[in-house]
Amino acid sequence: MARGVRKTTLEKLREELYTTQETISQYKSCLNTLKEKEKTLQEQIEIEELKALSGLMKDQNLSVGTLKDIITRYQNDTEQSA
Repeated sequence: MARGVRKTTLEKLREELYTTQETISQYKSCLNTLKEKEKTLQEQIEIEELKALSGLMKDQNLSVGTLKDIITRYQNDTEQSA
């Protein structure tokens, strides 16, 4: 029973190279997708943190200027004690 023509070593290597290149391409695409997802998640985290900060400021009846003053005083106190 004939099975067909056997592939040469060169043909096998070329096929393996092609398969490897295709796999690399797929991983690059996947990596790009994951980087986009990472960026989106970081942006969503930042938005949620800002919402929490805004809520805290509203609860404490603080303006942006007052918060800025508090932070500036804290930084000055920290620098002086260092």
